[in-house]
Amino acid sequence: MTACVSAVSAACREDVYTVKIKEVKRGISASVSAAELHTRERTLQQRVNQRYGQGINRQWLGKSTPNHQCNKDVKMPVHGLTHILLCLLPMWRILTPVSSHPQHSRCHLIQRTALCNNAKLTSVPAGLPDNTEELQLNYNHIQTLQGSSLSYPSLITLSLACNNVERLESNTFQDSKLLESLNLANNNLHIGYQETSHALKTLPRLRVLDFSENELDDEMAATLLQNLTSLEYLNLSGNLLRRLDETSFQDLHQLKELDLQRNLIFEIDVAFDRNPQLQRLNLAFNYLPCLIDFHMTQMVVLNASHNFIEWFIATQDLNDTFQLETLDLSDNKLLFFPFLPDQSRLRNLYLSHNSIRFYEHLAGNNTDLNSTTTVEFYNIKKYKSNVTAELWNENLHGDISSLEILDLRGNQVEYFPQGFIQKMPVLSRLQMCTNCLKTLNLTSEQLSSSLYELDVSNNRLEQFVADEGTMTALGNLTYLNLSLNDLRQLPSGLFSSLPSVRSVDLSYNEIDICLPEKAENSIDNMSPCVDWKNIESLKQLYLKGCNLEIIPSCAFTGLSLTHLDLSDNPGLIVRESIGSLSRTLQHLGLGNTQIQDFDFSPFQSLKSVNISRNSLAHLPSSLLKLDLNVLDLRDNKLPTIPSGHANALAQKLHTVFLTGNPFNCCQTEWFRTFEATKTINVVGQSDIECQDLFQTIHRVENSQSFLCWEDGGESIFWRVLENDYYCPMKADALTAT
Repeated sequence: MTACVSAVSAACREDVYTVKIKEVKRGISASVSAAELHTRERTLQQRVNQRYGQGINRQWLGKSTPNHQCNKDVKMPVHGLTHILLCLLPMWRILTPVSSHPQHSRCHLIQRTALCNNAKLTSVPAGLPDNTEELQLNYNHIQTLQGSSLSYPSLITLSLACNNVERLESNTFQDSKLLESLNLANNNLHIGYQETSHALKTLPRLRVLDFSENELDDEMAATLLQNLTSLEYLNLSGNLLRRLDETSFQDLHQLKELDLQRNLIFEIDVAFDRNPQLQRLNLAFNYLPCLIDFHMTQMVVLNASHNFIEWFIATQDLNDTFQLETLDLSDNKLLFFPFLPDQSRLRNLYLSHNSIRFYEHLAGNNTDLNSTTTVEFYNIKKYKSNVTAELWNENLHGDISSLEILDLRGNQVEYFPQGFIQKMPVLSRLQMCTNCLKTLNLTSEQLSSSLYELDVSNNRLEQFVADEGTMTALGNLTYLNLSLNDLRQLPSGLFSSLPSVRSVDLSYNEIDICLPEKAENSIDNMSPCVDWKNIESLKQLYLKGCNLEIIPSCAFTGLSLTHLDLSDNPGLIVRESIGSLSRTLQHLGLGNTQIQDFDFSPFQSLKSVNISRNSLAHLPSSLLKLDLNVLDLRDNKLPTIPSGHANALAQKLHTVFLTGNPFNCCQTEWFRTFEATKTINVVGQSDIECQDLFQTIHRVENSQSFLCWEDGGESIFWRVLENDYYCPMKADALTAT
């Protein structure tokens, strides 16, 4: 697999890499700052060591004199002190090295595992059981692993993540030859990487190695990985790698999984050709411009998301079947659907947030003599590659017969090439949100009978066509999202033909609900309204912003909906129409419907209610009878929430939305109630505002300068300061001012 420069792609030219050099310089600056930080931490560690050593000495002296009460009465002659100290000196010399090591009392022992995390250790603890197999030293202050400090012959797993480790002495593992897993993530190995590499070479059984977040560049990483022939899992994420070549991982013949995400990589010229066992590769969040000549037939999972890739082209002349199952190219700069292997087992293809289009309509229409229909590729060293591609050749889609998930969200797809969907007979999820589709003909596309989810929301759909046979074949379709389109009609009987449909979203289309007398009326098998009576499988229905004015009383007959959203239908009359759902409905959206007096009491199963943007001047009392978890009251005209209501809601609610209401600053006891209830999340709490008598806006949370009137005509000017006192002021005094 090669990272390349396209002869026709401006984004893949060499001048782009000036940006990468700047990134590297930023990394150098970061390392300087880190060095300053290390100096401060060393000073702190020395102070800790001094205090720790003194503590050990006191503890030892205390043990030598167990009866402290008796010691108070002992009068020690001054002339005898020197003699006693001279007698203790040999013992002191023996005990001093012991006291300099952190005691394993800071570790928690569980069978053969020692947990010494976050214990402020500056070295490996001594005195642990000899049969210790796992030692965790994460979040400590260890800088160097000394050869004499790791004397546990049964040790298999060692974790030193998030320390200040700069180097491992060459004989560090002389007594731990069985070590298989070593975690050195988030340290400073870039400082002593050469000596550390000698230590690693003494581990013949090392299988798992984590070098993430160590500021390692290409040369450092290559040095550290020399002769690690037993390694199977390697993490180099979050470093400063830029260019990888055939020498980078040349000794890792057993490598199965490699994580290179969040580096500065812009070239990977045949870097993995000497890793025949490599099955999982993560290249996400780098600077790769292209991936061509992909010939790693053994690869199972490849994540190259969040790069700058404009081309993905697999080698086309291989007879071997690619083992690739998951390919993630999301958040790149792809212009074309990837040119996949001719034979593969690809199941999951993630292509969201690119610039993919299909160009079948341009084939044979090339009238410009100066234009070309082929593209050639060069690697970063300006050597021409023998990989070429015909731009409009849709056969290069490759083998997609095993595809189960196709994610094309956020692209520029206007249509599917003829026969494209038919090539995916086992497709279960087709995600096409935010594209440019104008027509979707399910009959001609022949969607898979295995289709479970179809999301074509936020397109430009004006036509959604399907005959009766096609709809019947979609017996497995469970989630259908047609929201945010320009649909005005749908196939007659669409939903009654989908026996497994559970969730339907028709929001923001011009689709009406059929009246009983119009349910059977249609033109050319298309109907301007929908009917879903007696569809037992349907549980979630979203009809936001469909310009609905009235819902027939029988619209939801025979349904057992748990979710119904009718928001953004101003003037909608619901009342009796949703009464049949009172037993099952759990989530109800009535935001921006201009409701005023709606009785919620019959809906005892409700857990979430949205009545935002309805100009409500008071809280519907019927809500208090429900066992709600979520309540959305945003953008209404609530001046307050009565204390009784607030107390009742506080005992039930988990989340409440209240911003955008003209609350009265003198009636904010409800806020204190919610604030004192630790189980409630008041979303946007700091943005909730109120008005005082002068129409001055305050944040309820801050409780500042409120002018309030008492029942007897007397006014009180409240000012809550840091010391929580207030000063009363008479009404006549205020009038005089």
